[in-house]
Amino acid sequence: MAYLPVSMRGERIGVLAVTGAGADRDTELAEVATLLAHELAAVRAGTDRYALAARSRRLTLAAEMQWELLPGRSRERPSFGLAGQLEPAYAVRGDSFDWSDDGDRLWLSVINGMGDEVTAASLTALATNALRNARRAGISLADQAALADQAIYAYHQGAQYLGTLLLELDLAAGAVTVIDAGSPRLLRLRDGEVRHEKLDEQFPLGMFEGSIYRPQRFRLAPGDRLYLVSDGVYDAAAEAGRYGVAALERFVRRSGALAPLQAVRSLLADLRAFVGSDLVDDAVAVCLQWYGGQAEAAR
Repeated sequence: MAYLPVSMRGERIGVLAVTGAGADRDTELAEVATLLAHELAAVRAGTDRYALAARSRRLTLAAEMQWELLPGRSRERPSFGLAGQLEPAYAVRGDSFDWSDDGDRLWLSVINGMGDEVTAASLTALATNALRNARRAGISLADQAALADQAIYAYHQGAQYLGTLLLELDLAAGAVTVIDAGSPRLLRLRDGEVRHEKLDEQFPLGMFEGSIYRPQRFRLAPGDRLYLVSDGVYDAAAEAGRYGVAALERFVRRSGALAPLQAVRSLLADLRAFVGSDLVDDAVAVCLQWYGGQAEAAR
């Protein structure tokens, strides 16, 4: 029996099991698994079969809405590796993440939602689509934040808003532009050392009318790894207290050997073990590793 990953550009869709396969056919079977991944990606928008196969029970309506917003679990390109995870999977409450790349730049956002159930999911959907609409207009990160802020305020008049962390990475140079519009945190792992990026805390999206956002910039070194986490991670509570920033730092420090997808899975597994039950608040963890601009140029 041979087991082959069914993946496309780092997005792991499933596993292909082949009986009676010999080692001499590994390359051929790997190509079949990759072709299968592309076929599944092409057809899953028109059928529920594969979505249902991935579930062990029914999602809440809010979770259904939010999972439709997610870009995928992981992405692997010559210059970067990227993965994200949202928990609890079957009943989330507004936290989310999104990403997109065009070969030259990568855009990434983590949303710390407000409210419960469908109300929270609707707010997150509005914010995600407002950010996508602004990004696709080709404007700067600060203007993307401002336009999304205006869209949310116009609808909710400040009664509802979202903590958001927005990031843009120049894939050739490793130059990062970031806007902290709320509570998600940004940590960097370099050579085994963890650093909290000191960002100016600005107004959450939709809190006030006409907010102006100021971008900050720093540069990555090849091999640097960034973690973006919502408050459902570091504020998660159990009888022993809160998971806390210190526990988060310890995990990040020892996770350098893990691939980004393994890292986010392990972080949220560590969080669930600490809590000892299902998470009360939803939690987002995103891991981004930049390999260096030369890898992208060699594509």
